[in-house]
Amino acid sequence: MSDPKKPKKSKVEGFKESSDQLRGTIGESLQEDTPRFDESDIQLLKFHGTYQQDDREKRRALRAAGLEKAYSFMVRATIPGGILTADQYLALDRLADEYGGGSLRVTTRQSIQFHGVLKANLKQHIAAMNAALVSTLAACGDVQRNVMACPAPLKNEAHQFIRRLTREIAAELQPSTGAYHEIWLDGERHLSTQDEEPFYGENYLPRKFKTGITHAGDNSIDVYSYDCGLVAILDGTRVTGFNVLVGGGMGMTHKKADTFARIASPLGFVEPDHVLETVRTVAAIFRDHGNRADRRHARLKYLIEDWGMDRFRSEFASRVSFALRELIPTDVPGYHDYIGKHAQDDDTFFYGVFIENGRITDRDNAKLKSALREIVRTHKPGIVLTPNQNVLLTDLRESSIEGVERLLQEHGVEHTQGLSNARRLSMACPALPTCGLAITEAERFMPSVLDRMEIELANLNLQDEPITIRMTGCPNGCARPYTADIAFVGRTPGAYHIFVGGDRSGTRLADLYAADIPENDLVDTLRPLLASWSKNRKPKQGFGDFYQQQIGRNNPRQTVTGAEQPTQALVPLEVKL
Repeated sequence: MSDPKKPKKSKVEGFKESSDQLRGTIGESLQEDTPRFDESDIQLLKFHGTYQQDDREKRRALRAAGLEKAYSFMVRATIPGGILTADQYLALDRLADEYGGGSLRVTTRQSIQFHGVLKANLKQHIAAMNAALVSTLAACGDVQRNVMACPAPLKNEAHQFIRRLTREIAAELQPSTGAYHEIWLDGERHLSTQDEEPFYGENYLPRKFKTGITHAGDNSIDVYSYDCGLVAILDGTRVTGFNVLVGGGMGMTHKKADTFARIASPLGFVEPDHVLETVRTVAAIFRDHGNRADRRHARLKYLIEDWGMDRFRSEFASRVSFALRELIPTDVPGYHDYIGKHAQDDDTFFYGVFIENGRITDRDNAKLKSALREIVRTHKPGIVLTPNQNVLLTDLRESSIEGVERLLQEHGVEHTQGLSNARRLSMACPALPTCGLAITEAERFMPSVLDRMEIELANLNLQDEPITIRMTGCPNGCARPYTADIAFVGRTPGAYHIFVGGDRSGTRLADLYAADIPENDLVDTLRPLLASWSKNRKPKQGFGDFYQQQIGRNNPRQTVTGAEQPTQALVPLEVKL
């Protein structure tokens, strides 16, 4: 008999519990000549790295014709630290042509997504990825997601240790079930009297869990936005330990004031040998105490907000085998996009290629996909996907750099010298037409917004100033909008909320500056504030810093709530010229 005082679990919890460790009826459905899966399998597929989607622009016409939606699948790879070999990249490039509509997409979580994969091709596609030693297991779902790391491809002791640790954390918290291999790789089911999920159990986590690793001085991964962030403290090139941050997260829901973005809180300092136990313990506390009734509140950040850090730290200390130490003070971290030519520390070089909004494809004016394929075939570089949706070509001889730039130019791809700071530091989520959560455009609309923004910044003599601009089609925050200098967040079809006042170092959340702004008025709405920044800023003062110093609300809890604000632009008088 159920306890009337205990909140009823969400429907998704029931799907997980009855899934036979993520098997459900996925295997049987793959044998059927249908374009889609049923409701429970749709949820389970996420653990296997794929989302069922449909082309939303075709919905109305198909419905009018009495036909089903145009179903397809997004398939996401699990790539710890975003690190690929040349052969792996070329295999993914081929699969994009075979099954993914001719494009790859670099995500903000150092991974690759394919869009438009049909159900009839889904098994072959995932099997082919695994043949290239690229898995999709746990790329999505209520588990530890892809573990991220500082993308700098250096060979010193610290960076190699961070890379190794990234792989170890991913392996430590990977689901143990054999369902993935049985369904996608034709593996045999091995019956066992042991629990197939010794860490996750039947219900896995309440929702997703994200871990990222960087080092003091480099926050290109936005480490304060993670459930568990690890910041390596260095003595030269030796890692002495890690500052641990917990409870970060970007997602929220419009009109739900009790949902919010949150900057991670400091937990303490741990020595290198205790990192795996630390991440596992933070995830275990979330597993045992996270909200399983309301998925909007089923993130670690809400548990920490409810408990407070003192209680969370006490719970953590009671579970681990070591003493948690005081946080090591560090400077505000820098932000690096790694675009262009950079020296590695072993007489080789790496070259960062800007990928606008992460989409690797061939267009009439720029054959980016072909250019990268030719570069990788010719020069055989290593590949690192960055948290800013770009690609680093690593381990190049200096003599190869000229060849890389020549191939980019021959294919019409603009490299470093031709990019404005506003564009090279920008990001957007995929949004329409395939994402089921999208309210507005993002990836397809962002380039035209940046065209106008570049003109505005040039008119104000701000064209050389670094500024982060991000766009999402809904408030869930996939492109990490709430830590940007400027963010456009989809609110209703054709209209966005404008947030301002984050910072490039990712340590501060933005304020809601203007609400429900029509898509054609976004830049006009920002013009008074940009003009004031140009006229009144201190030397080298960034846009977000200027806003916060002049008019920002500086929320002491450092959260952005989903509460509705007045619909007019919230432009204080001090901003107007």
